[in-house]
Amino acid sequence: MLYVADVALIAMVIIVTMTVVLRYVFNTGIGWAEEVPRLLVTLFAFLAMAMGVRDHSHMCVSIIYNLFPKGGKMRKFMEALGDVVVLICGLFMVYYGGRRCLQMMSLPGKLPMTGWNTWIQYLPIPLAGFVISFDSILFLTGVIKRDDLLYSEPEVDYVEELKKQEAEREVQA
Repeated sequence: MLYVADVALIAMVIIVTMTVVLRYVFNTGIGWAEEVPRLLVTLFAFLAMAMGVRDHSHMCVSIIYNLFPKGGKMRKFMEALGDVVVLICGLFMVYYGGRRCLQMMSLPGKLPMTGWNTWIQYLPIPLAGFVISFDSILFLTGVIKRDDLLYSEPEVDYVEELKKQEAEREVQA
């Protein structure tokens, strides 16, 4: 997924840069140069969402979560509940995104500049939903742990780091 997202991002940057140069320097342009980056940004956004779910780097409100002790039953319950909610969202994306793709496949419509079938623009939704659902199931079954990061670096808790540094200073003093 990371390589596909990288290629999509690089292609977007190249196409948009090429379009700007052609438009403002040579006073011309390419017809498909607005449609393709729009499709690529959709692909990139949904893949980034799936990667964020995999590494638990999505946004969350942790005020209540942080009230409970680390490693406690309530925290584990809340983590599992979060994974269940994410799984439901992923399944929602698979079902309704896939349904939308199938509906669009039955229609004769084409994108205006590329001539590609219109269902292509909806394909990232069920694909990302599948990856999100798959990762959520892996978390819920314990196949992968919350600390098994694939796309990002571990998050540093600076409050804990400061406490450790203060404890070390007290020991040295």
